[in-house]
Amino acid sequence: MKPILRHLNCVDIVLPDQSPVCGHCLLLQEHDRLVLIDTGIGLLDTQNPQERIGKPLIDAVGYRFDERNTAIRQIEGLGLDPARVTDCIISHLDNDHTGGLPDFPKARVHLGSEELDNFHAGNPRYLAIPLAHQPELVVYPPAVCDWFGFEARRIEAGLDTEIYLIPLFGHTLGHCGIALRIDDAWLLYVADAYYLRAELDDENHPVGQLAAMRADDNALRITTLGRIRDLVRKHPELSLFGYHDPAEFIPYAKK
Repeated sequence: MKPILRHLNCVDIVLPDQSPVCGHCLLLQEHDRLVLIDTGIGLLDTQNPQERIGKPLIDAVGYRFDERNTAIRQIEGLGLDPARVTDCIISHLDNDHTGGLPDFPKARVHLGSEELDNFHAGNPRYLAIPLAHQPELVVYPPAVCDWFGFEARRIEAGLDTEIYLIPLFGHTLGHCGIALRIDDAWLLYVADAYYLRAELDDENHPVGQLAAMRADDNALRITTLGRIRDLVRKHPELSLFGYHDPAEFIPYAKK
């Protein structure tokens, strides 16, 4: 059976300017296993949002809660068993990317070493609750492997599919994209390296102000964005998408 990759919107957010954005997660089905790439917010988050997330963060992010959008409910809706989710590959530990981890308590969590260090350093952007169930962590230090000029860290999950963490630091100090080889073609999920793809064409796009406010290191974020622009220009054969842009999500959702 060939691997199947599905695209899920696991977060609904309305920005301060009333623009709706999404949470573009990936679900890989390989043999009898399921692997999530980022999780969106979780079922318990939708049922007890103020207790688990807190009103200040809810208001700051612009969450809209609907449990039908959670990864676990969407997996069930596909007729699949959520217990088959063996691994979750995480771009970074912001709650809108990790809130669903407790819905898959036996899944291993894969992430970069710098991101875990940033979490343990007490960075106030992170909530403790997505990791409170103490999942098994698989942590990836810097590597010498190259992927189209980017450092690449091979995900060790016993999969046939090639998957790499690609450091794209700036949004957080350990933020990574995830590259996958599917049907002999490469996909690069850049997570929050940009909020909207329009930022690749317009260096002064207004959403950049919001991205700058939420970046751990804005200068590094801008450098990373420039490297992504170069990658797109040099390698148009690559499929590339981020987490929050609904215009990017729609074509994948229709497949």
